[in-house]
Formats: sequence, structure tokens, C-alpha cells
Amino acid sequence: MFGFGILSALIFLPLIGALLILALPGDGEATQRNARWIALWTTLVVFGLSLYAWAQFDTSTAAFQLVETKAWFGAGLVYKLGVDGISMPFVLLTTFLMPFCIGASWLSISKRVREYFIAFLVLETMMIGVFCALDLVLFYLFFEGGLIPMFLIIGIWGGKRRIYASFKFFLYTLLGSLLMLVAIMAMYGVAGTTDITVLLNTHFASSVQKWLWLAFFASFAVKMPMWPVHTWLPDAHVEAPTAGSVILAGVLLKMGGYGFIRFSLPMFPEATQYFAPLVWTLSIIAILYTSLVALVQDDMKKLIAYSSVAHMGFVTMGLFTMNTQGVQGAVYQMVSHGIVSGALFLCVGVVYDRLHTREIAAYGGLVKNMPLYAVAFMVFTMANVGLPGTSGFVGEFLTLIGAFTANSWVGFFATFGVIFSAAYALYLYRRVIFGVLDKPAVAAMKDLSGREIALLAPLLVLTIYYGVHPGPILDACAASVDHLIKGYDAALSLTKTAALALH
Repeated sequence: MFGFGILSALIFLPLIGALLILALPGDGEATQRNARWIALWTTLVVFGLSLYAWAQFDTSTAAFQLVETKAWFGAGLVYKLGVDGISMPFVLLTTFLMPFCIGASWLSISKRVREYFIAFLVLETMMIGVFCALDLVLFYLFFEGGLIPMFLIIGIWGGKRRIYASFKFFLYTLLGSLLMLVAIMAMYGVAGTTDITVLLNTHFASSVQKWLWLAFFASFAVKMPMWPVHTWLPDAHVEAPTAGSVILAGVLLKMGGYGFIRFSLPMFPEATQYFAPLVWTLSIIAILYTSLVALVQDDMKKLIAYSSVAHMGFVTMGLFTMNTQGVQGAVYQMVSHGIVSGALFLCVGVVYDRLHTREIAAYGGLVKNMPLYAVAFMVFTMANVGLPGTSGFVGEFLTLIGAFTANSWVGFFATFGVIFSAAYALYLYRRVIFGVLDKPAVAAMKDLSGREIALLAPLLVLTIYYGVHPGPILDACAASVDHLIKGYDAALSLTKTAALALH
């Protein structure tokens, strides 16, 4: 029986907040202030509700929980929501990061303030919907719907090349997803339904699997983004406002990885095994090539953007090892990267708000007049490098173990990415934080304000906490990952048995 349960409330509460902001009269100072507070309180309430959903969640089972179902368009299309141990951490990550995005935009956004916060609240609805949808058509609507508010956020409130960056972002991701839509229609033709729980138990012929896998891959590879379809990301990050970069790196990139876990691996196991070497090759290129590209950047945001591509390379490498360590490490890496990369973009936003430039050469010696900032930036830089004791280490370590188990050469080459990440991250930190404080404008910069401390402190605590105590995330996804691996192995065994019987 359908009722507006917890997941529906999580999805649609941000839209209610957006409508409240839309109803505000005029565009005066009072209206802008009210829009900020409505957006903040909406995201905090949604985060609180997600914690309540987490309290109802049973981590010992791989089954979908908090399920809501209602007949929708008929003909097998249903409005169906649910979460398991893989999707629940991403729902929490989304609702957790949104208040930080609102806080980061508090003073820096002064034009079209109402529209800005409406765009963010609509985007939150779409992102949560992606992780909760248990119907392919519903998933596609949320997946594509998120393009519109992000397109507007970059295109209206971005930098000098914002129009170019927003259209590039939109076209890349839309064109990839059109192939996924074709695959969804083909799957409906075979199974007669778009219910994901039914499709997970539907066997597709081996030749059909390969075409379906490639269609989904086109969409998810762009979203991750994987090399060589990654070029939209640096432009989008550089031109986006700070909060746009935070949510882009923190959540939107994770939709591609989540799509691989939810669809490609369990629904197309034979195709996954067939194309795994291709994914490993692209992942290694991403890890090594984009790390080297990051080394020569002179823009802080662009360096961190290329760093994100490299870290997502570890994710795809881990996922397609199809062993417990690799897949769990990939899930952990995505959650950790969401926290750490979001924090790094916030750190860039802190100094950008003061000096209005992201050029690395414009800074230097900040440790002398911004010691609190230097400490926060150091912790997040070390997590980005993968230093033991930070959350960044756990995900990379597990994906590398998974890679060495599946193919030692893949693990061997990926390890160089860890070395390169230390090179570009420490290069950035040394030039910005240390050195001579000889620029008057830099010397006049003040340390973190109370608002900025409130934004960075929780992220810093979580970065260290999950570095020394990874249990909560690993335990949450353990049952679902184990079920995924066993189902994958069983499907391949069945295929081999059928092939032997034919011979």
C-alpha cells in the first residue's frame, strides 16, 4: 500500500522549500535574506529526516528497504522507491552536503538570490531521487532532471566562460544518457517492466547484454567522468560557483559509479566480465594521465578537478574487479571523495572570496596570517593524497587490494597514481600556504570567519573519523556488496554450465 513515506518526503521536501522561496514577494534585501534561511532550514530538515531513515535501516540485509510502490503510467511502469546498503550512504552524503552548499553561498551570491537557492533545492530533489528510484524510467527522469538546475547554476552564477562550460556540461551528459534511454526501452521490450527489482532477476542473452552494457556505459562514463570523456569536468568546475563545485564533485559524479553498481554489474554480468579489461585500461589512463595534467595546472580549481577524475579512476577500477575488496573500496572511495573534494572546493572558495582569483601564483605564505585555514587545508590535502589516518586512505587501499587480486598489473600501474597524487597535492599546498608572504593583498587576508569554521569543521572531523573508523560505511554496504558479488558469480557459473551443456 502506497503512502507518502520517508523516501518520498526526502525527495519532495526540497521542492516544497523551493516553492516557499518562489512565493516570496519582490527581490529586496529582506526577500534575499528569507530565501537564504528557507533554503538552509529546508536542507537541515531534509538531512534530519535522512538520519531518521538511517535509524530505520537494517544493515544486516541486502534487501531493499523503506519501499514505496504505486501504479504510475500503467503497462509495467511504477512509482517505486527503496534503498539498500549501497544507495543509503549516497542519500546521506547528498543530504549532508547540501546545507554546506547553502552556507558557502550565504555571502558570495548577491544576484538572483531566490532563483539560485531554488535551483539548489530542485537539484537536491533530483539527486536524492536518483539514489532512491527502483524503476528505470523514474531513475532516468531524476538522472536527467538534475542536468537542468546544474546547467543554470553554472550558466548564470558561474565565471567568465560560464556559458561555454554550462553548454559543454549539458551536451556531454545529455548525449551519453540518450543511449541509456534506448537501452531502457529495449529492456522493457524484453522484460515487459521497468521495475529494477524484477530486472535484477531477469537474464538477458549474452549478445544483448553487450549492447545494453555499452549503452549504459556511455551515460555513466560521461557522468563519472572517465577518460577520454572527462573534458567537460575541469571547465564546469572552474566556472561554477563554489557551492556548484562542491555538489558537482561531492554528489553528481557519484551518480555514474552508482549506476555501474545498480545496473551494469548485476544486470549484465557476462558483458561486465567481457568489458572489464577495457574499463581497467581506461581507469589506469585516467589515474596516471590526469594526475600528470594536474601537476601543470596554475588554477586551484582546475587542479582539484583533474584530481577528481584521477580518484574516480580508482572507483571504476575497483568496481570492475568484482571482488569484495574492490567494490567495497569503490563505494567507500566515492563517499570519502564526496566529503574531501567538497571540502577542498570550499577551501578554494574561502581564499577566492578574499582575493577573487584562483591562480596559485597569486598566493603564498598564508600560514602566517591564516593558520586555521592552513590546518584545515592540510588535513583535506592529506586525505586527497590518501594518507593513513584519513578517509582517503581506506578507499584507495581497498580498491588497490581488489585490483591486485583481480589483475596484479592493474594494481601495479594504479599504485603510481598514489605517488602522483602526492606530487600535485603537496605542490599546491606548498605554493599556497608556505613561502614568503610578500604580496600586500595576501598579507591583508584574514583567517577563517565563524561561518567558515562552521562549514569546514564538520568535514574535517568526518575526514579523520572515517579514516580511523571506517566501519560505519563498510558495514552499511557489506551485505549488499556481498549479495552483488554472489549474484554476479552465480550468473557467470550458470552461463558456463549452459555453454558446456551445449557442447
